Amino acid sequence: MFRNITPVVQNLLLINIALFVVSGFVLPQLSQWFALYYIGSPYFKPFQFLTYMFMHADFWHLFSNMFGLLIFGPLLEQFLGPKKLLTLWMVCGVGSGVLYSGYNIYRVDSFQTQIETFQSNPDPEYFNKLVLEHRGYFNRSVFDFIDDFSRNPSDPVKIARATQTLEEVLKFQGNIPMVGASGALFGVLIAFAMLFPNTQLFLLFPPMPVKAKYLVLFYGLYTLYNVLINNPMDNVAHFAHLSGLVIGGLMVYRWKKDRNSFY
Repeated sequence: MFRNITPVVQNLLLINIALFVVSGFVLPQLSQWFALYYIGSPYFKPFQFLTYMFMHADFWHLFSNMFGLLIFGPLLEQFLGPKKLLTLWMVCGVGSGVLYSGYNIYRVDSFQTQIETFQSNPDPEYFNKLVLEHRGYFNRSVFDFIDDFSRNPSDPVKIARATQTLEEVLKFQGNIPMVGASGALFGVLIAFAMLFPNTQLFLLFPPMPVKAKYLVLFYGLYTLYNVLINNPMDNVAHFAHLSGLVIGGLMVYRWKKDRNSFY
């Protein structure tokens, strides 16, 4: 497998691994400079739409993305050519970042609207609803405060604390960065499934063979499910993954229009 590694795949692997080492051991500031922040964050810079996809949260995050590239990338590069594979990787990566940023704007704006609704009518039950919807951002002490607030719903001190708590969570939520090449990798996955749908892949967990089209279909449905349930305890950017699938699928569909047969 490693003897058949192709040039673009090799270079992408080296760049991602090198930046992981540099940001982890030499220049940790890169993690903040290159991660993709919410557009309204003071840390946001336009170049982050490109750089975020070369940064990773930890070793296993890097390993999973690079392992996927190593498994699916070489055959795609041989079939599509280096230029198209690189185009696929970059467009899916940047496009995922752009679409996720739009999704993040919608989420933050929706939460801001909810806070304004609470401020206009500071109801403890509505505050509890917001805490449950965004519970991944609150510490456990907030539930003790909810009980206290419920017993004293008109207390201006309690109302002020509830408002401050929500605004702090809003600020924190807006400053959570996104990193990783998962959007680009999902573009590669959908491309592989569309071009080599019946290729048998052997899974490690569970140890069984499965056709590429079914594997990617499972990943797609699982990703869509996670986007829809929007679990606040989940720190995975599932919408970026879904964006990579959609963008990659559209690109390959366009490339396939004038061709009649594929592996």
